[in-house]
Amino acid sequence: MPVARVDLNADVGESFGRWTLGDDDGLMPLLTSANVACGFHAGDPRTLLATCRSAVGNGVAIGAQVGYRDLAGFGRRFIDIAPGDLHADVLYQLSALDGLARVAGDRVRYLKPHGALYNAVVHHAAQADAVVRAVRDYDSSLAVLGLPGSVLLNTAAAAGLPVVREAFADRAYAADGTLVPRDQPGALITDPAAVASRVLRLVTEGRLLAADGTDLSVEAESICVHGDSPGAVSLARAVRDRLTGAGVELRAFSAS
Repeated sequence: MPVARVDLNADVGESFGRWTLGDDDGLMPLLTSANVACGFHAGDPRTLLATCRSAVGNGVAIGAQVGYRDLAGFGRRFIDIAPGDLHADVLYQLSALDGLARVAGDRVRYLKPHGALYNAVVHHAAQADAVVRAVRDYDSSLAVLGLPGSVLLNTAAAAGLPVVREAFADRAYAADGTLVPRDQPGALITDPAAVASRVLRLVTEGRLLAADGTDLSVEAESICVHGDSPGAVSLARAVRDRLTGAGVELRAFSAS
């Protein structure tokens, strides 16, 4: 069902050492939730602490964006990891970021998988269960953010965790409601006006056009703009302006 209130999130904290990715300073004031990297796919401790402080300073909810241990591949390569190892890896990332967030003046409010892990737990039951067990073992009040209808969200709900459905502003969808793989043409949508119009229809009508023209029904409480996308700040600003101009309230789902 269309909503009159929605969360706007983005992936941040993905710079590492002297290597800078994205414009977190420009993006953060436009968001209501920040998916902060946890050091496995991106981000170093100093960057993550600064990102948490920026989120707190801008009144943005902090989420742990956990991923595979894959700095070289930016977490976008599937790893056939044993569930017990993944459970421990997620716990490690979640607890580390939560410590930094607490020093910054808040705490981690939710968890979202990154990249290849995000895509894997749409269907991979063992890995989805490992992620959910880690969240439940650490703090069962934390929400799990993911793709509607995914094994991850179904498993999290069955475990009694709060679940939040997410849609993507700047990614193309396949007819089955999954994301078009990044290595396929048209997977990333970069025109701010097109992205803003697409998101407004999603939020107000609950509909979204797939890459093949299929008109999908998509319900989501949170909209993601990728922080590493070309022109991410312009995309987020266009989405925010279009939504607020239409009377949609932007608010972190963790503040509900």
